Amino acid sequence: MNPNDFVTLKHSSRVEDERLLRGEGRYMSDAPLPNQAYACFVRSPHGAADIRSIDTTSAARLPGVIAILTGKDMEAAGVRSLSQHSPLKGRDGQPLREPFRPALATQRVVHCGEAVALVVCNDPLIAQDAAEQIVVDYEPRDAVTDIHAAVAYGAPLVWPDLETNVAIDWPGLADNPVENAEKVDRIISSAKFVARVSLKQQRLHIAPMEPRGATAIYDDASGIYTLRVCSQGARAMRDALADMMGIRTDRIRVMTEDVGGAFGVKISPYPEYLALLVAAKECGRPVHWMSGRSEAFLTDCHARDAYSDVELAVDENGKFQALRIRHLGNMGAYIGPFGANIQTVYMARCLPGMYDIPHIDMATRCVFTNTTPTAPYRGAGRPEASYCLERVVDEAARITGIDPIALRCRNFVNPKSFPYRTAVGTVYDTGDFAGVLDTALSIAGHASFPSRKSEAKRQGKLRGFGLCCVLEHSGGSPVEGALITFPGDSKIGLTLNVQSTGQGHATVFPRLAAQRLGIDPAIIIHAQGDSAHEIEGYAAVGSRTAMTAGHAVIKAVDEVIAKGKRAASIALEASEGDLVYEAGEFIVAGTDRRISLLDLADQAVAMAEHGDIAESLDTKTSAETPLTFPNGCHIAEVEIDPETGNVTLLNYCSVDDCGNILDRSIVEGQVHGAIAMGIGQALLEHAVYDSEGQLIAGSFMDYGMPRAHHLPRFEDHFQPVPSSTNPLGVKGIGEAGTTAAISAVMNAIADAIPGVEGRSIDMPATPEKVWRACLEAFETQSLGAASDGIITENLASSP
Repeated sequence: MNPNDFVTLKHSSRVEDERLLRGEGRYMSDAPLPNQAYACFVRSPHGAADIRSIDTTSAARLPGVIAILTGKDMEAAGVRSLSQHSPLKGRDGQPLREPFRPALATQRVVHCGEAVALVVCNDPLIAQDAAEQIVVDYEPRDAVTDIHAAVAYGAPLVWPDLETNVAIDWPGLADNPVENAEKVDRIISSAKFVARVSLKQQRLHIAPMEPRGATAIYDDASGIYTLRVCSQGARAMRDALADMMGIRTDRIRVMTEDVGGAFGVKISPYPEYLALLVAAKECGRPVHWMSGRSEAFLTDCHARDAYSDVELAVDENGKFQALRIRHLGNMGAYIGPFGANIQTVYMARCLPGMYDIPHIDMATRCVFTNTTPTAPYRGAGRPEASYCLERVVDEAARITGIDPIALRCRNFVNPKSFPYRTAVGTVYDTGDFAGVLDTALSIAGHASFPSRKSEAKRQGKLRGFGLCCVLEHSGGSPVEGALITFPGDSKIGLTLNVQSTGQGHATVFPRLAAQRLGIDPAIIIHAQGDSAHEIEGYAAVGSRTAMTAGHAVIKAVDEVIAKGKRAASIALEASEGDLVYEAGEFIVAGTDRRISLLDLADQAVAMAEHGDIAESLDTKTSAETPLTFPNGCHIAEVEIDPETGNVTLLNYCSVDDCGNILDRSIVEGQVHGAIAMGIGQALLEHAVYDSEGQLIAGSFMDYGMPRAHHLPRFEDHFQPVPSSTNPLGVKGIGEAGTTAAISAVMNAIADAIPGVEGRSIDMPATPEKVWRACLEAFETQSLGAASDGIITENLASSP
């Protein structure tokens, strides 16, 4: 089937919305169990400290206290380390250093908010009271929270036994990193132009609408644990928990219902989940915990927190010759889920973006600090890579004197080069990079921007135009499964492993299967969120779901039809070769003999029982899908008031190639949400720690989140080039907006501020930073009312 046949859903209604808008969703706090107990955690107030003792005497006397658990109980239960990172080799073959991460701390705490004890009570308020009465005797130690400080000589060691704060010194993806580094060094040393930028990716909170939570159950008769938890994939969560608990996967079941947002923070187990499972077995009743927002700020995995020194060699004709990146990534106190991969492999795979850069040397040091561990957040390495590329390309345009747009066009991968093998070993299958740029420039009104800039000057404002040519990899875990069943009552079940956390799976995938089967999508019932289904695959991460789950659905449908032809040949007394399948029916070609899929499914059960066919039409299958490479161009136009530093985002347009589009409205929603998150990082968000390990931005009073008035109306357009790596021709879309927005906005700010001062602003570009950059720019270049038409007399006295 032609992949383009699936591009039919333009502005459809999401089938989930009515139920959720009526308040009929089942989130973590919506399904209390009979005889449920409540948990509260005791958390470290220190960024770094040794634990001398834990006194639970007073807390245990409170009425309603059922149990108090500490790290010793976790050890007795055989709970293993939560740090379960995939193998990663550093320089000279050295493995990733991965300290033991306990469910409850025993000897030391290494970040503020680390769990030390667990109280289980009949009442959640009593649990809080009891937790406050537990006395932990700490001996504070020196902490380190900044990545540069952590790698400096004499820095406090997060893990003294490691004798270093460097978790891994990763040399890159080259087969011979030393030889590759030497080659890139020679190219940069002899290049006509070398653009250099130093860039900071600040630490971020992920802050989904629904914080984390879980309810743990232990059945003494069967010896099986059950965890109801908000996750991005029940099977992935189950498999990880089983390993950490030291039990077989058939001894634990994970269930997930509705999830109020995730964005990467709900992929993997947290210390609380393991402690809850042990507590449920200890207490003999269900134990429930729901994070408060303050807990979430402290204990949900954080994101980003990285620093890059970037160099781009450019020849006399404006062609890119080599790229070098020296990168620092903050792991936090432990190696979080995929934490080291994000700042190494995931980031490197995005290079060289849309550009033909023949030589790349990227090396990373992943660093321990006394902060909450970092883990995936929308983009997960892609924004870091794109930010490096797009900021250094703008700097290359400045030093060469070549227009930024012309310089990009000069270095795009030639369409005739597809499939294009990059310098880091990935292979781009399709793309039209110049085409998406041309469309974006037209939509953004680039030709008339000079007149808008001049008008802004007359009004005492600065206006900037910034773009990002974005390319990312989507996919990751390639295997995903699907299950199609025929339960009767004229219904078909479609069960998936991947978990929807707002993406609209119940809308897209049943319609996809129905379209392939030629039936009414209303009869297909979507199910998810239960590891007991034993469907292969991973979580809904990395913009992988449409391509991997979609591929699995198509494969499952094809297998159902193939099975159906075998059964129909018996039911219709015809040769399989004479049968065709159309519009939900098996038909003997050239005759009026036919049988519907649903009727045949009912008969196939009896056929299988009598041995006439090998099995019923129920089908479970999996498919393997390679990476895809979504790409596009995003353009931001900003206006700055130099007297206050206020940045107004006037216009934002995006043109994305996400391959074939299965549902236009859902894709648009993904783009809008992702752009909003990128704008939040560019202008507002920053999870700040002080030098002692205290989280300063620990609430929404201290942490800036984007609101409606920060965002313009988005002009989003799509220019799909179907992918060749999957039968649907789709590429990812969930992260492109975040990946592109930070560069587009920051390049626009740099373009607006005269001189070079605007280029040195780190995210978030707060009014104070922007105001100071404007002041320095005018002072440096003596730009005032006489030369530029901008009144600057009040700048020096502005607050």
